[in-house]
Amino acid sequence: MKMEYFNLLVLPIVFVLLLFWEQLNPLRKKTRPLLHRLFVNLILTGTVFLVGGLVVRNARLGVSESILQRGFGLIFLIPLPKWCHIPMGFLLLDLTFYYWHCANHRIPLLWRFHNVHHIDPDLDVSTSFRFHFVEIAYSSFFRVAQVLIVGATPLTYTIYETVFTAGTMLHHSNIRFLLKLERCVNKAIVTPRMHGIHHSAVREEINSNYSVIFSCWDKLHKTLVLNVPQSSINIGVPGYQLAKDNRFLRLLSMPFIHQKDYWKNDDGSSPKSNQNQDVKVTMMIQ
Repeated sequence: MKMEYFNLLVLPIVFVLLLFWEQLNPLRKKTRPLLHRLFVNLILTGTVFLVGGLVVRNARLGVSESILQRGFGLIFLIPLPKWCHIPMGFLLLDLTFYYWHCANHRIPLLWRFHNVHHIDPDLDVSTSFRFHFVEIAYSSFFRVAQVLIVGATPLTYTIYETVFTAGTMLHHSNIRFLLKLERCVNKAIVTPRMHGIHHSAVREEINSNYSVIFSCWDKLHKTLVLNVPQSSINIGVPGYQLAKDNRFLRLLSMPFIHQKDYWKNDDGSSPKSNQNQDVKVTMMIQ
């Protein structure tokens, strides 16, 4: 089976399975009705895949085809055996996406659009691809630069995108895995508990845990936060907690209108962190 067919056939099945699984064994309690959120999130997801398929994917594949022919990029500059090109390219793609994710949080203009992803009042697999289509469109410039710098061939790019998509669905899901299992797995890859902290309404926590596949990037850059009990996490952005903020047309227009104070509740207070200071941040997920 070609990887493109795998993505079209298998990944949607994975999405549906995760959606049902998290209803049976949820990690966090829901705060809003599922059906309305699901409706809005799936419409946004449709725009994401439409723009991504028309712009981002074609741009990256075109560039990666040129790289294959000309041998351009870091992979080809480093004296490595050919069998190392795919795993090294995979690692570098994941590392560079870590930087892009950080940029979307730290650059105000980019955050206006990325905020649409974060103001979802609950976090589950339907949040995975809930993005503003403009963010997906301008990310095509980063994606092209990413492939050029890394020197990712079409095969490397396709493998990474497949794992990236599966990993995104997994760590956004609201599935309660065995804690011991998740602590073990999290030493290598991003898990639902780790990414749940990234969607916390606390500013210091939302600006942490940027990794997508490998958790090591947060460890290396000292942006890893694990010692927050899941039961204490309020999902979303404090300034955008009203029901009307999550209506479809409102989400589309939101980046273009006056921005609220992201980090203040309606009463003017700021959410406080519930980090367990008795647990070392790099050692234990809760």
